[in-house]
Amino acid sequence: MTPVEPETAAAFSLLSAGAVRERAHRLLAIGLEDGLLHFRVHLGRLEDAADLVAETTRTAYPDLDVPFHARWRHFVAGGHDRWAEVDEATPWRDPAERGRAAFDLAITSVLLDAGAGPHWSYRDAASGETVGRSEGLALASLAMFAGGGVSTRPGAPLRADTARPGGLFDHLSSLAAGRSIPAPLILGELLRQLGPIWPSRIELGGVPLGDCWRHPLLTTGDATSGLMPLHKLSQWLAYSLIEPLQAAGISVTDIDGLTGLAEYRNGGLLVDAGALQLRDPEAAGCEHAVASTLVVEWRGLTVALLDLLAEKVRTRLGMDAASFPLAKVLQGGTWSAGRAIAARLRADGSPPIKVVSDGTVF
Repeated sequence: MTPVEPETAAAFSLLSAGAVRERAHRLLAIGLEDGLLHFRVHLGRLEDAADLVAETTRTAYPDLDVPFHARWRHFVAGGHDRWAEVDEATPWRDPAERGRAAFDLAITSVLLDAGAGPHWSYRDAASGETVGRSEGLALASLAMFAGGGVSTRPGAPLRADTARPGGLFDHLSSLAAGRSIPAPLILGELLRQLGPIWPSRIELGGVPLGDCWRHPLLTTGDATSGLMPLHKLSQWLAYSLIEPLQAAGISVTDIDGLTGLAEYRNGGLLVDAGALQLRDPEAAGCEHAVASTLVVEWRGLTVALLDLLAEKVRTRLGMDAASFPLAKVLQGGTWSAGRAIAARLRADGSPPIKVVSDGTVF
């Protein structure tokens, strides 16, 4: 066996949810000592955030039967589950073919969710509704997929070609020992298999690190010093692949091994609720590059604080981690609460911190 170079091994160590969580909590620990560059942390204000998230969850899901935070939720519009309608009308040859198609759709749709902004919208032909943001992009991508817009095969519209994303369904199935696979393994495979598709950012030992950025306070004794992995889009995709695997009879374990998502609705909730406070208030009026230490710090703190917030939300709902994993807290949840509080505080519903992004992060 060819030995792996130290830098390459160090790079692969960052391609995991465990690395995201560990470094995020290191940032939080520094923040609790008031040693961060851009933010102060006020843990007491997490109580207000937890109250809002619990209230939002009970309103949306009175029976607390909350699904996972995944792309599938955005295919529901006008009271109709559009993917379920396509699924039920399709005579699948076997569960594996359905799984491949579901992977094709989820991967294509997540990658097309590039942040449409507040002005773009999609007119849904089925309902006549005009839908914006992520939900509009989801419906548009589903219509394109169901209409054969990403298939090269006449008579076989429900697939994406030519290098088929649905092939990952077979790959992950092959790794499911005893028909079971841990969620962090799903993410690890996504990061390794899809890593080369992202715009060129930081590489280590020839390995592209994807959604991973520099923060000078995260020092280590190896080549990963100063790096903060986040993998937001890939983790959302990992969450979105759980249900197709389950539908095919493959159990997905350790769902809380994934982390909360470092995106502007979750992060905005924490800023708007006061759990995170900018050291320089004027920074809220400026635009910040996604690679800036301010944004990296904000996103890393978001991941760590979501772990703490989840515990408080479960207590308020009378649930435990086994029955109410982080994927349900996000859906119930933090994302909607972040959108709601932003709409209350700012006329355009924008996040409290302005980020310049290329659409592959937020």
